Amino acid sequence: MGLILLEALGALLLLVLIVWWTMFSGRKGGEPPAREDGGVPTAAPTRKSEEKSP
Repeated sequence: MGLILLEALGALLLLVLIVWWTMFSGRKGGEPPAREDGGVPTAAPTRKSEEKSP
């Protein structure tokens, strides 16, 4: 019985460590600045920006 509880505690600890690691290991400089139009910055150009190009 004690071994099962110890294993469950170890699994819970591992889960907490994984969640903690993923929450606080983001970008070094933080999030990129938001665009003026409120959209999400993307790497690929959108159709609107392609239409503006000559």
